[in-house]
Amino acid sequence: MPLGRWFEDAASVAGAPRVCGRQVTPAQWREAAQALAANGGRLLSLWAQGAIGAEQTMVAAMIADPGVLLMELPIASRAGGAAAPAGEADYPGLQDLFAVAGRLQRAVADLSGLRSSDRDTRPWLQHGAWPAGFRPLRDLALPNAAPSAVDYEFVRVDGEGVHEIAVGPVHAGIIEPGHFRFSVVGEKVLRLEQRLGYVHKGIERRFTQLPLSQAHRLAARICGDSAVAYSWAYCQAAEGLAGIDVPARAHWLRALALELERLANHLGDLGALGNDAGFAFALAQFSRLKEHLLRATEQALGQRYLLDFIQPGGTRADLGGEASAALGRCIALLAAEAQRLREIFDEHSGLRDRLVGAGVVTSALARRLGLTGLAGRASGQAHDLRCNLPCAPYDQLTLRMCLREEGDVAARVALRFDELFESCRLVGEILLRAPHGPHATAWVDPAGGAFGLGLIEAWRGPVLIALESGSGGRICRCHAHDSSWQNWPLLEHAIIGNIVPDFPLINKSFNLAYSGHDM
Repeated sequence: MPLGRWFEDAASVAGAPRVCGRQVTPAQWREAAQALAANGGRLLSLWAQGAIGAEQTMVAAMIADPGVLLMELPIASRAGGAAAPAGEADYPGLQDLFAVAGRLQRAVADLSGLRSSDRDTRPWLQHGAWPAGFRPLRDLALPNAAPSAVDYEFVRVDGEGVHEIAVGPVHAGIIEPGHFRFSVVGEKVLRLEQRLGYVHKGIERRFTQLPLSQAHRLAARICGDSAVAYSWAYCQAAEGLAGIDVPARAHWLRALALELERLANHLGDLGALGNDAGFAFALAQFSRLKEHLLRATEQALGQRYLLDFIQPGGTRADLGGEASAALGRCIALLAAEAQRLREIFDEHSGLRDRLVGAGVVTSALARRLGLTGLAGRASGQAHDLRCNLPCAPYDQLTLRMCLREEGDVAARVALRFDELFESCRLVGEILLRAPHGPHATAWVDPAGGAFGLGLIEAWRGPVLIALESGSGGRICRCHAHDSSWQNWPLLEHAIIGNIVPDFPLINKSFNLAYSGHDM
């Protein structure tokens, strides 16, 4: 079937992306994926849907020009809920079409027990924390057995003078755990292999224990630096399945919160990137600006970090006139000072020497492996949901997508500056144009079995929430996805040919989520 035919009856609500869901056969699963890949489409996420203890369905969310295509592939049940026998697959794999599918399929095998035809048999999220055979999103009860030992085989690089450097999973400071295995000759990196998922928090299972009207608070805490994006995506999904119309003012306040979150992260990253390049002045100055922004955010919206600002039906609080004016003044001053700091960055020869040419991801590689979000735009990938598939009020705002082509650390730094200034401009436009009226409406529990999808462009890249309602206003299943799944593998490529001491700088220029990767 031609790809466009899938979207003939696609639904769109309140400025959200068009979403088409189709149940498919294994052959159609591959056919649609091949058609989408051939037409430049992208795989957003892949997961096993279904209540814990019930039959499962593989779901793939794919993004194309008309909107979002959801493919559902029912999996034939096996006696006792057993996995497919050795050598036999539960569903056709998609790794040959979409690079990100490889790790997603390994995560599905760990969490739900379903195995793909092109599978890598190594565990991804199972680090010996639960017994062999137990699957957290399939089995109702934890068996009375000891956790299983896991022997993970890293890929070896052989050759004269090659040795390995193992970093992590426990790091100095407060960074979350992740293991990085470098194969090097001298200080030159030949290969990097990651292993993540050391802190499986059980978030998706925890969602099933919460009412729909309250779980936005958990969504906001999936990844703290993207709290607004996750809570908005959750509420977008919940409001869609409940059929709730959100007041216009609430849409604008949500966009304001999202841009403030983007600004805070870009300010923090610019300071940290300067510091990693030996320019401590940048850390001091951008930390100061970030603190001014957080204080202004708290005065205007009630929290420094907006973990609980967005709620089903609207927002927790409104923005008053005096607070709006004070926030506008703060943003104007922030933009002016950031412009002066950018000039210093551009003119500092030592800093430029560290940034330019480090950690390059070419446009061709970014396109082939699906690099997305901020890092993708720094490598020429024109993907920004606020422009490509805008939800309200971005469909009414004049947003300029920021792009760079060089794909190195310098490009990712420059893009942060570009987006910082664009977000400052957007905040000013929102403060001027936001309509008056209520900022929230009452929540009404939907019937069981309804499905909703939320998709928001966070500061790092797209976040997705797929939500299925149960009876009595409960959650049957909630799947959350962060763009870090797409981008972590590209970091392995970006470091090749660079020296080991440049890894912290290259890594920070991506600034990918551990927490958003490990639910």
